[in-house]
Amino acid sequence: MIKPVPTWRGIFLAGILGVFTGTFFVQADGTNLAAPVAVEPDAATTAVPGAHLDYAPGKAPQFWSVALADTIMARWPDFTKAYFNGWTYVNGYALRGFEMLYQSTGDKKYFDYTKRYLDQFVDANGNFLSVITAKGTTNRPSFGNLDNMMTGNALVMMYEQTHDERYKMAATKIRRALDTYPRNSDGGFWHNQRMNGQMWIDGVFMGEMFVSRYGKSIGDTAYCWDEVTRQLTVFAGHAEAGHSGLYLHGYFEPGHGGNVPKWANPQTGLSPEVWSEGLGWYALMLAETLADLPKEHPQRAAVEDIFRRLAAGLKRVQDPRTGRWFQVVDKGGQPDNWTDNSGSAMFTYMLQAGINLGLLNKTEYAPVVARGYQGITANARINDRGLVDIYSACDGVGVQVDYAHYINFKKSMNAKEAVAGFLWATAIVEQPQLAKLKKP
Repeated sequence: MIKPVPTWRGIFLAGILGVFTGTFFVQADGTNLAAPVAVEPDAATTAVPGAHLDYAPGKAPQFWSVALADTIMARWPDFTKAYFNGWTYVNGYALRGFEMLYQSTGDKKYFDYTKRYLDQFVDANGNFLSVITAKGTTNRPSFGNLDNMMTGNALVMMYEQTHDERYKMAATKIRRALDTYPRNSDGGFWHNQRMNGQMWIDGVFMGEMFVSRYGKSIGDTAYCWDEVTRQLTVFAGHAEAGHSGLYLHGYFEPGHGGNVPKWANPQTGLSPEVWSEGLGWYALMLAETLADLPKEHPQRAAVEDIFRRLAAGLKRVQDPRTGRWFQVVDKGGQPDNWTDNSGSAMFTYMLQAGINLGLLNKTEYAPVVARGYQGITANARINDRGLVDIYSACDGVGVQVDYAHYINFKKSMNAKEAVAGFLWATAIVEQPQLAKLKKP
């Protein structure tokens, strides 16, 4: 018999968010009927063959965040073998989620997994080493692009926890790479040293996640906070879509040589659309910055204003049917648009962080978070090997030339960014209950 009953998620969210968010159609045994069937190619192609866990197929786990972290560790006991290269932004992105779980639960397996990964890249003198990737190629970290800097966040975390100087020395090598990194005339970093004049919304997250953590815990504190707030405000000054509080994917400044990107408007230099995952990177960086930015910093008020306006914009365009957000965020009325699980997870994290930080009114935004959490978990499923699969997202999207290219970009199950974003979102929403697992 199938009947509408409050699932554990509805009850759980009611307790921690102070709202009851409705019911799911579930079988009496708890099977989640909202989860999709596998129709998308699996992006986790380098996973260990035969990886499996004991989670019940088709049923919601007690904690999606824990089940997903367990899944990542099962698929890749050695995280240098994940996805397309050994040292990438997605490793650092996911490992920040592992840090959240370690903080909430005290379970050392999350810390140990991160340390095993980093220790393959850093020698006793803080020099970067090469590893062999899952594809048999050699990968040594280099920092000619912002993407590769993101995982430096995990190095700083490890220094905070261990006070081992080699992590600090390695992180400082990344910091020094910014001294000569190319910029536009207003100080905005190029996304890649070869992408002349191109500032991508993705890069604000990739570079500044590292910079903010470095300034907080290692040094150059004044520079780091000034740099983080500059990148956030410079991008906001160029790329807002009208007065919506939402931001376009990229901005191009001519005059630096090289080719003009096809996506850049000849008059404004702007890309055409508000892409869900790209805006999600920016949303995360705002939240992470405001968690630590000193109250007295001269740009604090400006960053808070950007944060609140973005939150209001997201609340306005959330899909009322699914609780998720659309691939092209501000065009949900288009019949071919679809809800993206990756950006939706990022927005869910950002809004919950805003409530936690006292930046957003809980009464107003807790229901938005609750719907977001329900929406993204409806696009997750425990497969027949007991592993978590994440659906309805794209893998590795660059700046696209028009709406159609964003909408028609191939979807992938377990898209690497969607997996890490889902971990962040579920970890922060489930945190009050996860904390009860922590041993005294």
